[in-house]
Amino acid sequence: MPILEKILNAGEGRQVRRLKKVADAVNSIEDDYTDLSDAELQALTDQYRERLADGESLDDLLPEAFATAREAARRVLGQRAYDVQVMGGAALHYGNIAEMKTGEGKTLTGVLPAYLNALAGKGVHLVTVNDYLASRDAEWMGQVHRFLGLTVGAVLPGQTSADHKAAYECDITYGTNNEFGFDYLRDNMAMSAGQLVQRGHFFAIVDEVDSILIDEARTPLIISGPAEHSQRWYPEFAQIVARMQRGTEGGGDYEVDEAKRTVAITERGVAKVEDRLGIENLYEPVNTPLVGYLNNAIKAKELYRKDKEYIVNSDGEVLIVDEFTGRVLAGRRFSEGMHQAIEAKEGVKIKQENQTLATITLQNYFRLYDKLAGMTGTAQTEASEFNKVYDVGVITIPTHLPMVRLDKADVIYKTEKAKFEALVEDIVERHQLGQPVLVGTTSVDKSEILATMLKRRGIPHNVLNAKFHAKEAEFVAQAGRKGAVTVATNMAGRGTDILLGGNPEYLAAAELRQQGFDPVEQPEEYAKALETGVAKWRQVCDGEGEEVVAAGGLYVLGTERHDARRIDNQLRGRAGRQGDPGESRFYLSLQDDLMRRFRASAVESVMERLNIPDDVPIESKMVSRQIKSAQTQIEGQNAEIRKNVLKYDEVLNQQRQVVYAERKRVLDGEDLRDQVRHMLEDVVGDYISGATNEGYAEDWDLDQLWSALKQLYPVGLTIDELLEEVDGDRSALEVDQLRSRLLADVMAAYERREEELGEATVREVERQVVLSVIDRKWREHLYEMDYLKEGIGLRQYAQRNPVVEYQREGFAMFQTMLEGIKEESVRLLFNAEVRVQQPEAEAAATPTQPAAKPAMPLPVGQSPVEVRARGLRPAQAQPQNLQYSAPTVDGEAGSGGVTTERESDRPAAPALGLGRGPQVGAGPAIGAATAGRAAESQQPNRSGDNRGAADRSGGRSGAARQQAPGQAVGSAPSRNAPCPCGSGKKYKRCHGAPAGGA
Repeated sequence: MPILEKILNAGEGRQVRRLKKVADAVNSIEDDYTDLSDAELQALTDQYRERLADGESLDDLLPEAFATAREAARRVLGQRAYDVQVMGGAALHYGNIAEMKTGEGKTLTGVLPAYLNALAGKGVHLVTVNDYLASRDAEWMGQVHRFLGLTVGAVLPGQTSADHKAAYECDITYGTNNEFGFDYLRDNMAMSAGQLVQRGHFFAIVDEVDSILIDEARTPLIISGPAEHSQRWYPEFAQIVARMQRGTEGGGDYEVDEAKRTVAITERGVAKVEDRLGIENLYEPVNTPLVGYLNNAIKAKELYRKDKEYIVNSDGEVLIVDEFTGRVLAGRRFSEGMHQAIEAKEGVKIKQENQTLATITLQNYFRLYDKLAGMTGTAQTEASEFNKVYDVGVITIPTHLPMVRLDKADVIYKTEKAKFEALVEDIVERHQLGQPVLVGTTSVDKSEILATMLKRRGIPHNVLNAKFHAKEAEFVAQAGRKGAVTVATNMAGRGTDILLGGNPEYLAAAELRQQGFDPVEQPEEYAKALETGVAKWRQVCDGEGEEVVAAGGLYVLGTERHDARRIDNQLRGRAGRQGDPGESRFYLSLQDDLMRRFRASAVESVMERLNIPDDVPIESKMVSRQIKSAQTQIEGQNAEIRKNVLKYDEVLNQQRQVVYAERKRVLDGEDLRDQVRHMLEDVVGDYISGATNEGYAEDWDLDQLWSALKQLYPVGLTIDELLEEVDGDRSALEVDQLRSRLLADVMAAYERREEELGEATVREVERQVVLSVIDRKWREHLYEMDYLKEGIGLRQYAQRNPVVEYQREGFAMFQTMLEGIKEESVRLLFNAEVRVQQPEAEAAATPTQPAAKPAMPLPVGQSPVEVRARGLRPAQAQPQNLQYSAPTVDGEAGSGGVTTERESDRPAAPALGLGRGPQVGAGPAIGAATAGRAAESQQPNRSGDNRGAADRSGGRSGAARQQAPGQAVGSAPSRNAPCPCGSGKKYKRCHGAPAGGA
């Protein structure tokens, strides 16, 4: 064993010994709690809270709280936590990932640290991989917490905001990673404090942590809204590509790199497209968007396969299939026109594209928590990444009983047909012996091929894939019955135990449903019947369990290797739980996707020369090495993708913290009067700086300055009044004098606005305006940052670090956004139409009187003030017509460095630069357009992998691609962008200056 590995193992041994001491401490006081009555046990919760208030720490309470929760679980559930579960719970409390093998009781393990940390009153989040487990665990394990006086809630799809808010107010909240993340994003789109649902990020326990923090970390969570855009090109290019032929090494119309998931069109292909479209040059700037449609159409044809990456339901909808779980991801869509290209390929209705409104990666979301922990059966292979990205360690918890599963050597066949035939023969043989078989497949179509073959042989079986996911838990729970055959995709029911002999609770519940019992309509009768049914089925399951053990336990078969060894280990781990016997084996072929993608042709040619028949399996060290090498390559590629996602999101994350902190400050009701006055000074000051940059007073174009200022606020000071102070001599006018007089004028206008509307009304107008402008400018900024990231990788050809370039330009764009927020807020504060809504009775009594001014400030978000202006988003309970896009499939790769700092270790985000403080640049151009961008009809997409951020934006037009970073389509350039005239000067110093040019 290498010295480093010995050192690491020794360190892990010390951690395990420390956890063993915790378990011993809990065991030493267990009898004291066993002797307590229910009331006395329940009273301990309040006592612990009082001790925390008196200064004791959670660590001080750990042994007692764990003993309390263990005893409560024994009384309520009839389950006593084993010592290894106590050790796992302690590992979670200390902020680690506990690697616990399948069947070791991770769900019960999570109860102990959840109870302890919930005593702090800050909320504990239990994160699961699907809605079923969130609902199940909130009800099942929630019984223990409720018995001890804690409140338990669950955030689930379909609930209202009020339901979510109530769930987050509970001591312990169950939900999926997507629901927690989307609630965070929605909170940061809220227009009033009353719409917020979350109350902080104290402690999260992530179940199946490898699936959530590793597999799904390549793709961000995105909330998007409709983007105007024509759909006409999608069916056009789908028809063109259908007539094109795939080739290799220069032949054919296009080439495909399946490993990198990219496509490249050949010269022959370009000629065909140009001929079909009637254009001379596909790569002229005006035709640039068409290349994106072409690339997407080719990828839809070659890289996105029906019943593998997606399915088409009976309503003609294209639904994504999660590559890691095999589940259908309803409501999720591929990004940047990819979903529309697939819809065109399948000939179904093409839905509108969307634009990003809010986004965050799972990596940065979970780093918001003060303390993060997780549980899984497979974490050690990713221990380094967990430590670097999330600052959590991985501790392997010993099993309660020795593992006796037999993992057999892989069987490798020349063709896929021969592999499946041998696999079916093995299944038939085991079925006849009464041994339950679980078969894991990598896609829906493979599971259906196998199901068809089993049906021909007369073998009864259950199929569990994306088309039948509703019965997942029921199928998996019964996969251990005598002679059961279950064919499953990757989903394989993570979180649901496979009990040898069957699960009596599920069998009893299924029987009651057949008999017409309803737990909602007949709760008492249902409970009694369920108890009787469970007792009856337990006898049946116990008897079958003995027969299954004698037959060898659960037999797990894999139909091919997965991209990651960890997923293979998860499948194997379904067998051999809690000391049960079991077996596992993988049937492979040289035609499997993994082998085909990584050049199995060399092995195949050797087999051809040796004249090995198709139905004869081989065992070759060379093939085994190639399989391991292929998996290692893919794992490395995926790790690089995750690292690059984080590198680029780190830049955006720092900006996100600033913007969201400012929004929260406004939502919390902070008086914005001083901040608005600083905005007035900054914006008017920037206008003055832009008009006086020539230095000589006689060259200042005061007429244009006044014209621009009148678009901003009602200017009271005239040029003549200003010149009277210098006896009409323009050359005697000083910049400071001009600045002083105009700042005094804008402050007077602001005070008149306050007098006109009333102080309370103005405060509400300020709140609504600032929130709306921040949201719109942030949305536009996300669009620009996304566009910047698309092409930033090309900077490496100029020997520049793309991440450094992204940081530099992203910061400049962020500063431009801050300037735009100030200018737009000032303009709307003076020019927005304001209506103060009176109570109906009051309005009826004095119909001819002007609206009364509210005398006292009202609660934030409850003022009867309606603010109307172009570009101002009205307050609403929830954003409408939004798409929620979550981790589904492969994400996008970038390049650059990675940041490993934990969110809890960072200082609080600074206030948004909307008040006084150093500013970059001289401010926005006078009269520059501020309307939000709209995507145009032709939208190109990059030729790389689109399988990541679903529905990011409506794409970019050819014109948009020629804009400088930070420039809005259809608007004036950014103040700091190069002037379009080609002078080489910045726009603000050239045609964006008040004088009209240099």
